[in-house]
Amino acid sequence: MNEAMREKPLIGITMGDPAGIGPEIIVKGHRSVGDRTRTVVIGDAAVIRAAVEICGLDLDVRSIDSPENATNDTTVIDVYDPSDVDLDDIERGVVDERYGRASLAYVEAAIDLAVTDRIDAITTAPINKQSTRLAGSEHAGHTGLLADRTGVDNYSMMLIEEPLRVTHVSTHVSLEEACALVVEPNVLETISVTDRALRKLGIDEPTVAVAGLNPHAGDGGLFGTADDEEIAPAVERAREEGIDATGPEPPDTVYAQAADGAYDCVVSMYHDQGHIPIKMLGFVGNEAVSGVNVTIGLPIVRTSVDHGTAFDIAGEGVASETSLVEAIDTAVRMSRTRGDADPHRRSQQ
Repeated sequence: MNEAMREKPLIGITMGDPAGIGPEIIVKGHRSVGDRTRTVVIGDAAVIRAAVEICGLDLDVRSIDSPENATNDTTVIDVYDPSDVDLDDIERGVVDERYGRASLAYVEAAIDLAVTDRIDAITTAPINKQSTRLAGSEHAGHTGLLADRTGVDNYSMMLIEEPLRVTHVSTHVSLEEACALVVEPNVLETISVTDRALRKLGIDEPTVAVAGLNPHAGDGGLFGTADDEEIAPAVERAREEGIDATGPEPPDTVYAQAADGAYDCVVSMYHDQGHIPIKMLGFVGNEAVSGVNVTIGLPIVRTSVDHGTAFDIAGEGVASETSLVEAIDTAVRMSRTRGDADPHRRSQQ
């Protein structure tokens, strides 16, 4: 391996659901990231070749038997296939157990490669949760699988749509359950992993705003007690640990303030509280064209597109690769600081 290749991190890009837009956005984004990183697609070479043809691109596809053999050639897409699923005759835009099984095999292999330092980071294309459920997965998506396979209990989701970043105390649970999860230990842990993730993104002195749960952050107890009894103590403890945290802040104004540069990230109490402002920035019409999803709190770097499989346009070659390119760039940034000492790191329970 020459010196130029050695200096570039190696990002493993999981192909996602073969019937979705993942293969197409991978091939469309390939040339634009070559000056910053090496990539290896963890997926099926035949599906990637078909995507190259669909998108009308002049790219070669090469099967490799080891990620370390990935080249530094922007005209060649290297593909490592850990799956035993035959995908020569896929039907795009449909739910299928085979596609779910292949999707899971790609993600599991990528995690194992990252844990053993054979790749520097993972960027994931979208999977279809119905297909992975048919294949036997107990997880709602990538995140639970990543946490289980890396042995992590305390983790969170960070969404990035520059200049706004948000993390979440809870995500894919009912609103009733989400409110019950707003307790001091959970809020504190999310603040802590948020601070660590921001440092990995290269922000030396991050500022973290913590959104309230209730309107006007409870307004002194008029609209609920969780803000004063659970969120405020968590913020105080975080500050005692050296984290520049503030809150609880009124949720109806804090996201606009963060997008204007007042804070580096907002800790959200539940899924929609954090997702809605991000989606407002990242969507054009009905399609998410930008934005990055980062799983924070893991011992490895994982970034993802901030959209789904888009079955309705799969096979048409029109899906935007912007979110994938942004996710790869974020993975490159975080991989360069992976393993750095963290003055605030607490033991994982």
